[in-house]
Amino acid sequence: MDTNTQISYQDKAVELLKRDAEKIAQLIKVQMDNLTMPQCPLYEEVLDTQMFGLSREIDFAVKLGLLEKSEGREIMASLEEELSILHEIHTEK
Repeated sequence: MDTNTQISYQDKAVELLKRDAEKIAQLIKVQMDNLTMPQCPLYEEVLDTQMFGLSREIDFAVKLGLLEKSEGREIMASLEEELSILHEIHTEK
């Protein structure tokens, strides 16, 4: 595999992982706005499942050499920060 192809795969992997993280954040935002409270066990179950799935995707991309471990941590940290902000906004309502 040439260097350009590897970089292309790396860019695609990062893009897909960030898109998945955004989908999780959007799902949680909609759930918080319309359906349930953050303390709800179902909410926590959905969040845990989605976050675990994303972490597995990130681990897989790291093992394939498509993503640096630090980039994966940044994606997860960014999502966790975004979810924390959403939680704060919701609890202030």
